[in-house]
Amino acid sequence: MDKQVIVVNKSTVPVGTADLVSNIITDALLERKKKFSCPVVSNPEFLKEGAAINDFMKPDRIILGSNDKNALNILKEIYSPFNRNHDKVIEMDARSAEFTKYASNSMLAARISLMNEFANLAENLGADIEEVRIGIGSDSRIGYDFLYPGCGYGGSCFPKDVNSLIYEAENKAGVNLSILKSVQEVNEAQKLILVKKIRNRFGDDLSGLTFAIWGLSFKPNTDDMRSAPSIKIINELLNRGAKVV
Repeated sequence: MDKQVIVVNKSTVPVGTADLVSNIITDALLERKKKFSCPVVSNPEFLKEGAAINDFMKPDRIILGSNDKNALNILKEIYSPFNRNHDKVIEMDARSAEFTKYASNSMLAARISLMNEFANLAENLGADIEEVRIGIGSDSRIGYDFLYPGCGYGGSCFPKDVNSLIYEAENKAGVNLSILKSVQEVNEAQKLILVKKIRNRFGDDLSGLTFAIWGLSFKPNTDDMRSAPSIKIINELLNRGAKVV
């Protein structure tokens, strides 16, 4: 084995994908009677839409999942220009790296749904959720990131990863992720919270009323409409007879 080819997977994939790919490559090499090393490294990306370039240039962490030390050393050398301030590389096995990506997005999704539940409750109790947000965010264990109430999360990552982790847990591990199921449920209900407020003011029949929707994408600084709350809001308004601009 005088040469090495490294396969790097940066996607969000089910836990065990790197092992599956590695087995496929190994079988193919055996069939072709080729002898060289081909480790598969899981290197999940943590890039936010609207800030992807900055996140790549200044990553919070660089996760490398593999048991092949030579492959890890090569990737650490590749990442060295983005790892100068302090060591951001975290080494682990491939399955743990794959799971870390799912766990990170699911935890952030849970934080959003919990904050939205707090906002709905605060409104009913006469509390100011903005003041509450400042109060709880000042706790160093909590912080202020992803602590803003709104119409629910959308996009391609959070809904997909939460659904995927729930499916993986039930169908591959026999585990019921009840908290994540609630996160998903709360998020879908939150997408219609503005419609609920509109109905409380104007009634169920919105015929003859015109509503302007400001902000269609699922988050600022993107043009991504995937799972955007605006889609659900617009459809509900149209179904109740309203006009939308």
